[in-house]
Amino acid sequence: MTSATLTLAPAATGSIACCAPLTREPLSAETAASLARTLKAVADPARLRLLSLVAAHEGGEACVCDLIEPLGLSQPTVSHHLKVLVDAGLLTREKRGVWAYFTVVPEALNALSAVLATPVAAAAPRA
Repeated sequence: MTSATLTLAPAATGSIACCAPLTREPLSAETAASLARTLKAVADPARLRLLSLVAAHEGGEACVCDLIEPLGLSQPTVSHHLKVLVDAGLLTREKRGVWAYFTVVPEALNALSAVLATPVAAAAPRA
């Protein structure tokens, strides 16, 4: 891999896997598998809504108790989706008493965005 790598998703060891944007160099099999796990985590409408709800929540963090009603899903289902997002490195989880609070990991979302971005060709100057 090149020195211009981006963080993507946590590997099983808890470290961060890296890759270059798709348009710069071909992905390795390992990097493609890691990216696919991250994309799979956000490929669910409920999980996308959870990311949005947490990011837009006051203070940038939300209790699981605040996320159940807006989604209209049961608490175990919401907790499962949150666990998938935490495992993908897109959210962090902090236990406070009996409740868990979640925060978006901006670097992970930015890295995912950067991997999928394509370079924009500079517009030719007009004469």
